[in-house]
Amino acid sequence: MPVVVKRILFFVALILIWQGIFLLGIWPESMIPGPLTVAETIIAGFVDMTLVYDIVASFRHLLIGLAVSLVIGTLLGVLLAKVKTADETLGTMILALQSVPSIVWVPLAIIWFGFTEASIIFVVIIGGTFVMTMNMRIGIKNVAPIYLQAARTMGSKGMDLFMKVVVPASIPHAVTGVRLAWAFSWRALMAGEMLSTGPGLGYTLSYASDFNNMSLVIGIIIIIGVIGSIVDQLIFQRIEHKVLKRWGMEEAA
Repeated sequence: MPVVVKRILFFVALILIWQGIFLLGIWPESMIPGPLTVAETIIAGFVDMTLVYDIVASFRHLLIGLAVSLVIGTLLGVLLAKVKTADETLGTMILALQSVPSIVWVPLAIIWFGFTEASIIFVVIIGGTFVMTMNMRIGIKNVAPIYLQAARTMGSKGMDLFMKVVVPASIPHAVTGVRLAWAFSWRALMAGEMLSTGPGLGYTLSYASDFNNMSLVIGIIIIIGVIGSIVDQLIFQRIEHKVLKRWGMEEAA
């Protein structure tokens, strides 16, 4: 059975179970609305363009923050891989900061930047930078010694060796870092927007929760999950697969 068919059947079954629980009336509709009610809420949000504006705003925050985090993360990763002292000091701090949940940075961002879009973008940058840094570091450090020895034998050294051997050899890890940075940044974005003054999906989710609009809460959660899944599987997963295949690492995927 094709994977697509399996997934469709799975989600159809999930919706039927959800509808069954709703019809049983175990919990009030204010806590668990039916799938039809949620679907109507989502459709209404797209018809009046409120959800469209929220999605556009969220992607604007994400793209700016992710782009900055990829640049900073790449530079830091190269620094840690090439400078032992930096790896032993700054690297330890980055490893510790990577384990800090993104929402922890939100109060700091609000104090520094106020309830502005800058605070949201700051949280997104933090969310993606550290994971990109560590992947770049690992990618450069794991370059096969035989590549470096062969290049040095042919007279390559310094920047020439780095650009023509180290960078190409570390691309698979860099691509994985980009994919992970996207995932971490997407989560960080929602955390930042939930405590902002809008616009964005996270803000609307928090707003709906404050007014006990559970159908909108569940609808936005579904939208966030669907967008994350589509971007990851249709864009980043395919790019990662092609890169790993190109570098002879398809089995590792």
